[in-house]
Amino acid sequence: MRRYARTLVAVALAVTVVSGTAGWASGNAQQAVTGPPPGTAAWRSDHALGRELPDPARDTPAQVARFFEGLSEEDQQSLVTRHPLVVGNLDGVPLELRYRANALSLKDSHDPRYAHLAADDHRQILAFDPRGRGQVAEVFGDLRTARQVSVVVPGSDIDAGTFDRGNDVYGTPAGMAKSLYSQTGRGSAVIAWAGYTTPVGVGMDAATGSLAEAGADRLTRFGDGLAADGVPTPAVFCHSYGSVVCGLAASRLRATDLVVLGSPGMRADTVRDLHTDARVWAAKDTSDWIDDVPNVEFAGLGHGADPASREFGAHRVPADDAHGHTGYFAPGTESLHAFAAIADGTYAEGDAR
Repeated sequence: MRRYARTLVAVALAVTVVSGTAGWASGNAQQAVTGPPPGTAAWRSDHALGRELPDPARDTPAQVARFFEGLSEEDQQSLVTRHPLVVGNLDGVPLELRYRANALSLKDSHDPRYAHLAADDHRQILAFDPRGRGQVAEVFGDLRTARQVSVVVPGSDIDAGTFDRGNDVYGTPAGMAKSLYSQTGRGSAVIAWAGYTTPVGVGMDAATGSLAEAGADRLTRFGDGLAADGVPTPAVFCHSYGSVVCGLAASRLRATDLVVLGSPGMRADTVRDLHTDARVWAAKDTSDWIDDVPNVEFAGLGHGADPASREFGAHRVPADDAHGHTGYFAPGTESLHAFAAIADGTYAEGDAR
């Protein structure tokens, strides 16, 4: 009973700290975007090729990949033109077709939120889903020739409009991915994956796991799609609420490494509870406000143990010079140096500069 009471107090404290730290956001609950890509109904009814197209809801990325391998280039391009939103978001479709499909979808979009994504013809947009607040994935580098691949999974307040915003650059998926790619360079590729509905502000969505559960399913399928297209197994970097997504996906996610930074918890008590073969790393700067949030999980609130604690069992990444909650990928930091070495498989705990 005493332990129960302590837990209740910790949860109440967590709410109080979050309210005082970042402002409790009320009335902005988010509805997770789930299910097959937009345009699926028209895709399913299309029999122009004389054969049934893969079902975006039922078929696996491996089945999708096999279907496209059996098509002529003309038929592939025909599907891109007729169904860009499906082709651009369907895991298992070859990379080059997804890039072209998403470029078409962005040019056809009249939503000003996405104008910045369509402005540069050289961007490699691997996913673009305009539903809700918009979801995007972008590739930096050449996935076809990369020997090492990384995926960046962001936290709260990220969508198509804030994917690459100009302020707080290293708190955005594009900013984090660009910074990591600048360190890993040739022979590598980094994917900024904002492919799930993130919480807005610090409120109930951020304190619970419902959006993370939906995001974990989407991240897992995304990883399966990369594998189906022959992309090397990636190291996955998970920031803030993104680490909750990664924790829930861990047992199913194809990854060489899971790296969490500024994490409120992974919905697990220890690394063993993640049931992953990936190496697990954790970074937390002492000036990060997330350090003030008690690591509890009770009645659906909170995300559990601190991955940066000794008891959790993750390998530690130095982050003393990463200032605040979004400074981990800032140029010149020990954390960025370590992330790049983890990405190329050469880092061992204690290798800080």
